[in-house]
Amino acid sequence: MTRQSFIKGTMILLAAGIINRLLGFIPRITLPRIIGAEGVGLYQLAYPFLTVILTIITGGIPLAIAKLVAAAESEGDGRRVKRILTVSLSFVIGISLLFTVLCIVMAPWITRNILTDQRVYYSFLSMSPMIVLIGASSVLRGYFQGKLDMIPTALSQVVETLVRIVAVLLLAYLMLPYGLEYAAAGAMLGVGAGELCGFVVLLWKFFQDKKRTPNYGETVEGKIKAGAPAKRLFEPLGELRRIFAVAIPVTAGRMVGSLSYLLESIMIAQSLAMAGIATAVATAQYGALQGMIFPIVLLPGALTNSLAVSLIPSLAEASARQDYRTIHKRLHQALRLALVAGAPFAVVMYVLAEPICMALYHNASIAPMLKMMAPIALFIYLQAPLQASLQALDQPGKALLNTFIGAAVKLFLIVQLATDPELGIYGALIAIIVNIVLVTGLHGFSVVKLLRFRMKIADFVKVIAAMIVMAAIVHFVFYRVDLQANVWLKLMAACSAGVVVYLLIMVWVKLIDRYDIVRIPILGKLFKL
Repeated sequence: MTRQSFIKGTMILLAAGIINRLLGFIPRITLPRIIGAEGVGLYQLAYPFLTVILTIITGGIPLAIAKLVAAAESEGDGRRVKRILTVSLSFVIGISLLFTVLCIVMAPWITRNILTDQRVYYSFLSMSPMIVLIGASSVLRGYFQGKLDMIPTALSQVVETLVRIVAVLLLAYLMLPYGLEYAAAGAMLGVGAGELCGFVVLLWKFFQDKKRTPNYGETVEGKIKAGAPAKRLFEPLGELRRIFAVAIPVTAGRMVGSLSYLLESIMIAQSLAMAGIATAVATAQYGALQGMIFPIVLLPGALTNSLAVSLIPSLAEASARQDYRTIHKRLHQALRLALVAGAPFAVVMYVLAEPICMALYHNASIAPMLKMMAPIALFIYLQAPLQASLQALDQPGKALLNTFIGAAVKLFLIVQLATDPELGIYGALIAIIVNIVLVTGLHGFSVVKLLRFRMKIADFVKVIAAMIVMAAIVHFVFYRVDLQANVWLKLMAACSAGVVVYLLIMVWVKLIDRYDIVRIPILGKLFKL
């Protein structure tokens, strides 16, 4: 077994996360070109149900397994490790099979009465086999993480992403002649192919680990103690109870977000139908929003989420020492970096919305949605470290309440606005924007109240000023400078010029300094001299 330190393990997962985020953007760009916004809508409408089901099955179980396996490993109790794995796999596979059968049986009713577009039926059926695969994979990932071996998780994620890219695009293309509904189902089967290969990698690493582990399935003394039969009978039940004790609170918290996502997709479809928008058009609009606009907006998420992950242990450690000065310092650094890193993306998305949508999707009609979301992206990037702060400071209840309030307001506004024929999908987008701003604001208020924290207003002013200058540079280079080049080269030239000017301003106003650059791998070595 290859054990890694906490920092090394985190960096392995971070590297895999960034690779997967970048690779995952390939099918998001290419798939709409193959099956169009309407096909992407059929593909996306099935996803919220899958998300809710997987949250129920695996929401907190990987974390619980990792925690319990780590405890058993520290005691050298191989027998308990084996019992934890056996019990959790049995439970997850059992409940996964139950939900798979329910999905297959209920698919006609759900797609006819809830999703408003019966063509989702084939995508819905195609996603059902993934439930068992993802459930079993989550157990194995929790097992390896509990043994402080992050390589199997990272390797399986990369393999899954690579296979998914090829399979999604290939199957969607091969199924397209039979109709959009079959092409969307082919794309969903491609996702399943990726999950299958990721699971095979985890299974392969598990059997390798089992061969290398001398005391697998044995107690500290190296042999299984007989014990009383009644006691051995109740051991699995006790282990399952311990798994539930950790998993249920985590699952409950994640269910709010998953249910909100599910209800959002259902209510948008229903509201657009009430507004008199044809089913095919409504499906295309929803596909454009979820499958084309949000992937662009969330592209910097790998950076901000990594920032949030690294913030949690730092704040938790400082909180245990009641070192509020360090807490304030770390929180300010995290918010500053999230703001400084996210701002250039917001500028580019706003100024170059139309050429970006044309370059990526050959569809300029969706550019107004990207332009509306661009300024709000900053709230998304700030939300991750704020929520991480509440979790690190043992205030997950406040984060959950804030998320619940935001979800309730969003769903109410979707019904009120998306049913207006003049607004349509833009009514749903306004509701989503209000949700993002509200939840970020509530998280910020909770942090301020809890820590008496004050973000430096001058930092916001400096970033906004730099964004304005960057926007002018980007606009000038793209629209005024005759580069005699295609749209991709013009985009790269405009973005490069804007980012260089932005970074120079950040250094000038001292929001980025030498110590920030030193923290960057490879590049930082040049500045240590």
